[in-house]
Amino acid sequence: MLQSISDFIWTYILLAVLVGCGLYFSVRTRFVQFRFIGEMFRLLGEGAVSGTKGKHINSFQAFAVSVATRVGTGNLAGVATAIVLGGPGAVFWMWLIALIGSATAFVESTLAQLFKRKSTDSFIGGPAFYILHGLHSKWMSRLFAVMLIITFGLSYNSIQSNTICNAMDEAFGFDPMVVGIVLTALSLLVVFGGIQRVAKVSSVVVPVMAIGYFLLAFFVVVANIRLLPDVFRLIFSNAFGVHQVAGGGIGATMLYGIKRGLFSNEAGEGSAPNVAATAAVSHPVKQGLIQALGVFTDTLLVCSCTAFIILVSGLYSTPELNGIRLTQQALHSEIGDVGTYFIAAAILLFAFSSIIGNYYYGEANIRFLTAKRSVLTLYRLLSGGAMLMFGALATLEIVWDLGDVCMALLTACNLVAIVLLGRYAFRLLDDYIRQKREGKNPTFNISTLPEIKDDVECWG
Repeated sequence: MLQSISDFIWTYILLAVLVGCGLYFSVRTRFVQFRFIGEMFRLLGEGAVSGTKGKHINSFQAFAVSVATRVGTGNLAGVATAIVLGGPGAVFWMWLIALIGSATAFVESTLAQLFKRKSTDSFIGGPAFYILHGLHSKWMSRLFAVMLIITFGLSYNSIQSNTICNAMDEAFGFDPMVVGIVLTALSLLVVFGGIQRVAKVSSVVVPVMAIGYFLLAFFVVVANIRLLPDVFRLIFSNAFGVHQVAGGGIGATMLYGIKRGLFSNEAGEGSAPNVAATAAVSHPVKQGLIQALGVFTDTLLVCSCTAFIILVSGLYSTPELNGIRLTQQALHSEIGDVGTYFIAAAILLFAFSSIIGNYYYGEANIRFLTAKRSVLTLYRLLSGGAMLMFGALATLEIVWDLGDVCMALLTACNLVAIVLLGRYAFRLLDDYIRQKREGKNPTFNISTLPEIKDDVECWG
């Protein structure tokens, strides 16, 4: 039932809208995702070496938290599922949605910075805030906040837990219930610490785990370099139905490639803006550019590594293998038992960092809806506790189908908002470029957008 609902929404509604919005933002920003690659890396490096101001987090820490939720289950288990259900060609559509979706990520994160608010511990913001203060729609902002809490704080965390438990069972034979209990205990310790603890954990764990996984994948690529042309040929021929593997034809290839691509990089989903808004920067565009880079990091780098390992192994057509178990067996075929164990350890770090990042997205929106501590405490227990146990004990199909339905509804709501508000992001980009040409370190003042000065709080 859940799969039928998900496929209907994705096939007939969201695919065209998602791709169409990505192309629209790419054209209107004159392909900012390609023109400003150098500036993205410069800003990221600048944030990495800068300190924080008081309790605020810096641009690099905000980037690390958002990458923590992107780089996780979607990169290891999601890629495997896309290839199994959509064929090798699904990888091409994952690449495509990342290339055009990075422009969408730029727009939504820039808007989050523009309409962010001051909080007791840090800045706070996201789609619920720019819908309320930009579109002046209270009902729509509350709808988005509730949907994001359900999608990330609850549904997605069950997917992360399910993947960790499957990986541990495959590698070590650990009981999923025991793993779920341990995972729940660790998660609750972190989530009760707030965004500062989340940021500190993510800024250490994310770079280490991403570099380690990339180095291992690079080793596999070098060891099988002669097969690289064949892998690319397989991906492109299947992407356009020349040699279709998936039973659903090219439609299934596009569907699962884009669905899993969006789950992995989150461009347009409305999640990354929640943490992008928390960064202390001098101009909204700075964080918009940094968050756009996160989409490339996730899909073009980490997802591609996983896809290559799976396709080189040839195990993607094995009926009994899917999800994280396929990735583990594919790496096992290349480097032996250590591959199975490494993926189990990697997914533990990847998915755990995603759990705490997902939790924060929900917390930001809980705070938007209510100031009651009891509600926040209940959410923490559900997100860091109950849903992790549910994911540990549920089947792979149930948690992924539930996630797909939630993701589709959440993304549709956010895309409507950023299309209507996109003109402000375009003007902010023009202001940023003008100041750069004048040799300045771009600093934004709301006088640039006087018509919304009463709706903006943090850009005096």
